[in-house]
Amino acid sequence: MCPKTSKTTPLLLIAGICFVIVLVVVTGITLINNINLSNIIRLNEKVASDSVSNNENQIKELNYVNNHPRNIYLKLNATKDEGEEGEHEMQREQEQEPLELPKISAVIGETTPKILENQLKNSQEIPSVSVTRAPFVPTSPTLLDSPPLPVGGVKTNGSSGGLIDYEKRNQVVKMMEHAWHNYKLYAWGKNELRPLSQRPHSGSIFGSYDLGATIVDGLDTLYIMGLEKEYREGRDWIERKFSLDNISAELSVFETNIRFVGGMLTLYAFTGDPLYKERAQHIADKLLPAFQTPTGIPYALVNTKTGVAKNYGWASGGSSILSEFGTLHLEFAYLSDITGNPLYRERVQTIRQVLKEIEKPKGLYPNFLNPKTGKWGQLHMSLGALGDSYYEYLLKAWLQSGQTDEEAREMFDEAMLAILDKMVRTSPGGLTYVSDLKFDRLEHKMDHLACFSGGLFALGAATRQNDYTDKYMEVGKGITNTCHESYIRAPTQLGPEAFRFSDAVEARALRSQEKYYILRPETFESYFVLWRLTHDQKYRDWGWEAVLALEKHCRTAHGYCGLRNVYQQEPQKDDVQQSFFLAETLKYLYLLFSDDSVLPLDEWVFNTEAHPLPIKGANAYYRQAPVTLPASNAS
Repeated sequence: MCPKTSKTTPLLLIAGICFVIVLVVVTGITLINNINLSNIIRLNEKVASDSVSNNENQIKELNYVNNHPRNIYLKLNATKDEGEEGEHEMQREQEQEPLELPKISAVIGETTPKILENQLKNSQEIPSVSVTRAPFVPTSPTLLDSPPLPVGGVKTNGSSGGLIDYEKRNQVVKMMEHAWHNYKLYAWGKNELRPLSQRPHSGSIFGSYDLGATIVDGLDTLYIMGLEKEYREGRDWIERKFSLDNISAELSVFETNIRFVGGMLTLYAFTGDPLYKERAQHIADKLLPAFQTPTGIPYALVNTKTGVAKNYGWASGGSSILSEFGTLHLEFAYLSDITGNPLYRERVQTIRQVLKEIEKPKGLYPNFLNPKTGKWGQLHMSLGALGDSYYEYLLKAWLQSGQTDEEAREMFDEAMLAILDKMVRTSPGGLTYVSDLKFDRLEHKMDHLACFSGGLFALGAATRQNDYTDKYMEVGKGITNTCHESYIRAPTQLGPEAFRFSDAVEARALRSQEKYYILRPETFESYFVLWRLTHDQKYRDWGWEAVLALEKHCRTAHGYCGLRNVYQQEPQKDDVQQSFFLAETLKYLYLLFSDDSVLPLDEWVFNTEAHPLPIKGANAYYRQAPVTLPASNAS
């Protein structure tokens, strides 16, 4: 007979083992949390040390009352009719304190969009102004001699139209703060943020070098919104840290120009701070070796340390790309004017002359041009990727010049007429779109990037009366409506990277690689321009729909991400907060809900990264150098 054993012994043994396991797990979690907390504290200390100057005299104090351009960041006077809330706002303005804006939960759940929808329903809507077209009236030259208006010195409920939707605009400011503060916490000095990973995005187009792309790109948006503390942090970083001297990397000439040169030039126009002019010239000088080609058409990439330049291997037999070498004129021409050095204007004027004189198939510009031979590459035309901003800069170079650069306007009209004839179509459902054209075959596909052209056509219509004015405006409105349709036909209410048209489907992406959304601004850009030109309330309503969608699907606890598939109810996020989200997307949404006197379109042109540049002869902030040497090829 076997001896009898107690059943309690194994139970006690199992319980003891379980206790030890739990103890180890708890200890491990505590240790990890302590390490994470320590890392966050160190990051905060680094950010704090980076944003404090060693000597107050090293940083020029901005005087927002006396030195601020009259059309940038208006701290508005509240009228008596606005009641007690208006009086409190005015008191805060006089004390030079930022307005206290409504807070939104850092973690977006199902309830937040409903809250915002209720705000939309309950908010007092701005009365729309029924205007088919609002031609620009150039500012009187006598205004150029007048000093900047004091903050609050412009009443925006007057005849300027537009008015301000405070609630919606303040919501966009909160979005900017959320994006900036998390970038500052987890990726300060790096190029972009990965919000889900809470670390820098080393796979950006600028690589892992500490170029501060988000800082330079987003700083003018902070300035426009009046986020003074954040602006000063960014300016201080640029002064102490930004340089391309020791960056041995192949940088995109196009991207570096529109984000870095453009951003610095805008900040110089806004503030007159010589720091920004010096940095803009420093960057442009690093790009100049790319222009050393037989035709003067620059290469796409340049090593800013060695000066070695080349093109992308995939670009049609070593060709340069139309949208890249054709999107330098605004920045380089303005840089020549503020420095007195004609070299920069000469470089882009050479590009202009090559494109003017070359034979264009059926009046169209292919996307590829060989910088050695001056011959076109494959016959692929697009108002989206590879072509887009070249056409934009033709119109805007004319505007920037005070409408004196007639060559640019003529080239713009000729190009647009060819595009209207060969590439703009209407779907069976009545949607206007601009198709890519490959070897004389329409693809019936439109890129999200081409959605900017709604605003472009409308701007072309509003700035000159000619035989094409009405058609431009009609097509501009139609394209903007189509891009809105591409948004609202997706469950996320955000538009895909590209969308197609056929008898079976309209304004929808069909291929998996076309279904993503990376926080792009082009559709909102057209909403903004069309709102300014027509004051049709629907453009503000569409912009607010976008704000709701961004908050619901793209916002995370640590910034904003793009989406991998806009047609999924719960889409996967891409873990990248693009620098252009701060530079363009949020800026255009902010301006959409602002008054027309904030960056008026008859005094400013926006570069393709939404950095506003002043119009010559119409804007006191053009800041031209006292003496500019004549350029041999100047326009």
